[in-house]
Amino acid sequence: MAASGDTYKVGITVGDCDTAIAHKSGGLPVYATPAMVALMENAAFTLLKNEGKDSVGTRMEVNHTRACLTGTEVYATATVTSAEGNRVNFTVEAFDGKGQIGNGVHTRYIIDPEKFMAKLNK
Repeated sequence: MAASGDTYKVGITVGDCDTAIAHKSGGLPVYATPAMVALMENAAFTLLKNEGKDSVGTRMEVNHTRACLTGTEVYATATVTSAEGNRVNFTVEAFDGKGQIGNGVHTRYIIDPEKFMAKLNK
């Protein structure tokens, strides 16, 4: 089980598909907040997946503090702050070469994918 302090990092190069225009979340060709959130969530998801755990996100609260242009290398980290039963809480951060571009908190629940999907399909 994920332990407090466990951290995972994922990165991308911001492309046209990652812009506010592409996500329809704004009108400028800059890194979109929804794309940053997805990268942060991917870091948390992958940390648990690497431990053999499937999970779903249930809470994300973020600040997008600085814009980035396409072509910028960005990365996100997810750090476990607590794990209680099936609930795992994280701090999430995003960075480019100049420093932090976003931060927040995220919660995921560890699930059995077959049971989860069966429940939805009833």
